[in-house]
Amino acid sequence: MVISNNVASLQANQTFLNTTANNVANVNTDGFIPQDTRITNNNSKTSQANVRLADDNGSQRSQTDLSKEIPDQIIQTGVAEANVAAIKTQDEMFGTLLDIKA
Repeated sequence: MVISNNVASLQANQTFLNTTANNVANVNTDGFIPQDTRITNNNSKTSQANVRLADDNGSQRSQTDLSKEIPDQIIQTGVAEANVAAIKTQDEMFGTLLDIKA
């Protein structure tokens, strides 16, 4: 595993969390159409966040669905923690490798 893959995943998850945070912050904003984030893997097998407006249901009230946003935030927080743990482990392994004397 390459650290850059974990870093790309962290960046994609940060975009996802920023989007959900914005949606939650606008839960009481009339006419607000939330954004939807999809995380995909590109050709180099690194994660990438794609953000788009969610489907407009025509409501005059905010269309933010907290029953979707809150679980999404919980899941993405766990994914970020896993990536940080992987980066720390790789850093420790590289550090140990560099400490080996010839």
